[in-house]
Amino acid sequence: MDFSLTEEQVMIRDMARQFSDVELAPFAAEWDEEKSMSRGVLEKAAGLGFAAIYTKAEHGGSEMGRLDAALIFEQLSRGCVSTAAFLSIHNMVTWMVDTFGDDGLRARFVPKLASMETIGSYCLTEPGSGSDAASLKTKAVRDGNHYVLNGTKAFISGAGFSDIYLVMAKTGDKSISAFLVENGTEGLSFGAQEKKMGWNAQPTAQVILEDCRIPVSNRIGNEGAGFKFAMAGLDGGRVNIGACSLGGAGAALDAAIQYTGEREQFGKPISAFQNTQFKLADMATDLDAARLMIYRAGDSIDKNDPDKSSHCAMAKRFATDTGSRIANDALQLHGGYGYLADYGIERIVRDLRVHQILEGTNEIMRVIIARSLLR
Repeated sequence: MDFSLTEEQVMIRDMARQFSDVELAPFAAEWDEEKSMSRGVLEKAAGLGFAAIYTKAEHGGSEMGRLDAALIFEQLSRGCVSTAAFLSIHNMVTWMVDTFGDDGLRARFVPKLASMETIGSYCLTEPGSGSDAASLKTKAVRDGNHYVLNGTKAFISGAGFSDIYLVMAKTGDKSISAFLVENGTEGLSFGAQEKKMGWNAQPTAQVILEDCRIPVSNRIGNEGAGFKFAMAGLDGGRVNIGACSLGGAGAALDAAIQYTGEREQFGKPISAFQNTQFKLADMATDLDAARLMIYRAGDSIDKNDPDKSSHCAMAKRFATDTGSRIANDALQLHGGYGYLADYGIERIVRDLRVHQILEGTNEIMRVIIARSLLR
């Protein structure tokens, strides 16, 4: 399949690369060390349309496709994997509200999400349910014109930082619904910040709901439709996180090429040794293969290909495994210096590792692929 990009897509990619080089890369190490995220930088990204990439234009969305999103997230991740991944999560929230919310809800929230005046977090995972999304315990009980929510969400990016939380909760034994809970709502609180291996440039904590009362108008779509919404978002999320792996791996590969060309051992650059050349060749080849799979997956969503879920699972599994391996190989090529924070490679290794777990573990990706083969 031909994935030659249109002139517009090349412009989108280059714009994202320029933003990444200027606004993300110079500060990524500082954000990682200080465990901080810049609201100002996120708003600048929103100014380029990166907060509502595949949201309709009516309320400020960019109305681009999933392949376009992959191009953007790859380039943003070259500068800061953690920030790019958080933007992917925010885009999920914006898209879900715009796609499934009623006109009133969309008018209230989508314009501010698109500008990132309002920052959104997505709350599906719970302490006892990860890839098994249907087993969640959080409940929402109707009480007149309100719902009362009780439960705990785990591993929530932006917890305590974001302005709004898209929460999946049970509204019956086999019924899951989607709600928007605004920060400051009585009964909404947050756990302690998690101490993590990577993704330090975004806060992660539990979101705790204790008799949290929200208006019925904050429900997204019909009662009981939440699980369908969550499943509809998975394919795109997998492409996005795979694209973030491409960007981190690409930056690590470029750093390895530069370093091995400058570092001398036994009187010549490390890049002059065939072992190094073979390693770089394999890294570049694997990165290109992963990129093609991500492009196909994004294109499959845009075209509503009947095999899109399988394509997305394959791409996510391959790109996240491959990206993590390439970053680790880049660290090895740096020798001892790769282990030091000054060179930036160890941060990429740490940030990419979680991508093999997010958006469905890579073991679950294999289950999806196998089922598509055997059905």
